[in-house]
Amino acid sequence: MTTESQQLIGRLEERARQIRAHVVRMAGMSDCHTGGSLSVADVLAALYFHIMKVDPANPGWEGRDYFILSKGHVVPALDAALAMRGFFSEDALTTHLELDSIISGHACAHITPGIDVSSGSLGHGLSIGVGIALGLRMDRAANQTFVLLGDGELQEGSNWEAAMSAAHHRLDALTAIIDRNRYQTGPTEEMMALEPLAEKWQSFGWSVRAIDGHDMPEIVRTLENLPFEPGKPSAIIARTVKGQGVSLCTHHHMDRFTPDQMRAALGELGYRD
Repeated sequence: MTTESQQLIGRLEERARQIRAHVVRMAGMSDCHTGGSLSVADVLAALYFHIMKVDPANPGWEGRDYFILSKGHVVPALDAALAMRGFFSEDALTTHLELDSIISGHACAHITPGIDVSSGSLGHGLSIGVGIALGLRMDRAANQTFVLLGDGELQEGSNWEAAMSAAHHRLDALTAIIDRNRYQTGPTEEMMALEPLAEKWQSFGWSVRAIDGHDMPEIVRTLENLPFEPGKPSAIIARTVKGQGVSLCTHHHMDRFTPDQMRAALGELGYRD
């Protein structure tokens, strides 16, 4: 790895750490979907600070890449990334769930700058992504469309209809990223088994890569090589840990931290405030 590449990876890892710290602080103010927010931090850091074309000064810029947070309840991590990227002040994060705040409990395009699609009802994001990717191709646009899905969310049948449609239309500008933390409100494989997951996506006509969703060099390498095959949509199965970086949140779906718990969690991330 070159010195320049090492510096990039270091910057992105720091961004992911900062995203996690913001999530922890939000959990110290109000109920927060911590576990899934912490598991997607590395992927979001790579997308928003290296891969995606965005313009914080003009969130509706037609040349932007589109991002859909299908697992909309983990919006604290996305809000943190957007604030850090400059779409709005990081101070806004301190108003999480307050009345009239732009920082809501699920992704809301109507109030939060930088969010393209409102989400929270699971199973809809990939279908919307297919529609966006189709529309962009009709316009002969070069924009990429990324959809971040939860693994438990894949139990919704609408995802597989969308997967079939994307392959049929050869949408190689569409990428699905699955946050494979293997846990929803319980272990995914006990609630509704998903394995063999890679083979399922392949059977629907997608080009698939399985990666360590916390290994920043591997994340960057994979995203830089999109699309994986011409004429096929790409699926990235990111193997992650729910609550990554904060032991209090391992396998947790939602938390509200006491002041002592918040300080302990921030301490694990290297913060002392």
